[in-house]
Amino acid sequence: MTSPYEDILVSIADGVATITINRPQVLNAMRAQTVEELIDAFRAAGWDKAVGVIVLTGAGCAFCTGGDQSAHSGQYGGRGAIGLPIEELQSIIRDVPKPVIARVHGYAIGGGNVLATLCDLTIASESGVFGQVGPKVGSIDPGFGTAYLARVVGEKKAREMWYLCRRYSATEAMAMGLVNVVVPDDQLDAEVARWCADIMERSPSAIAIAKRSFNADTESIRGISWMGMQTVSYLYDSDESREGVSAFLEKRKPDFRQFAK
Repeated sequence: MTSPYEDILVSIADGVATITINRPQVLNAMRAQTVEELIDAFRAAGWDKAVGVIVLTGAGCAFCTGGDQSAHSGQYGGRGAIGLPIEELQSIIRDVPKPVIARVHGYAIGGGNVLATLCDLTIASESGVFGQVGPKVGSIDPGFGTAYLARVVGEKKAREMWYLCRRYSATEAMAMGLVNVVVPDDQLDAEVARWCADIMERSPSAIAIAKRSFNADTESIRGISWMGMQTVSYLYDSDESREGVSAFLEKRKPDFRQFAK
């Protein structure tokens, strides 16, 4: 059977829908098409009565490294405030009435870190690496990537992650509450399967209500996110942001201070 997708893979077995970002050549960085395909796959799996849990992961040696900078020239070329409908993807991960598990190996950086944060549960292998990069390339994820991150790891740690753009091991991420459990690389699939099997034995209606209840407490962040992305679109049209993208592609340090006001 031919897959309807180019950038992702989808499989369903034993009530578990596994959605895999399949762009290993760019460490699963997302272009506009990737996000559109993810939205479609989450919509289909999220409302499929045969599916009880969704696993989000990445092909190759990374989970996801955020937006594909090579597809970013001021805007990403697709829908949404920044040409990348990331706010819609973030919303549907929260809206589907099924638990979403981030299966993390390798890099979960930038927008990938936000996705891992946003998923209901995060299971990582020892090779997992987490962190933000936005201010290094003239970007930011306002909303779920900042305000919700602060709910998960605490205000001080969230500010540290964004202001300093450091990287954190899976064990460090678990200590700050960003990850539920860390296992050796060769045990990751088995651990994810165990968690999925446990969820499949639980009441789907009770879990759906629980997820809605958890989300209700942070629902105001959705509004912050949509408004913030509009602001980011203005940032992306600035020389300051273009300097960040150019420096990344040219593999040099950016000179942001020339744009300081």
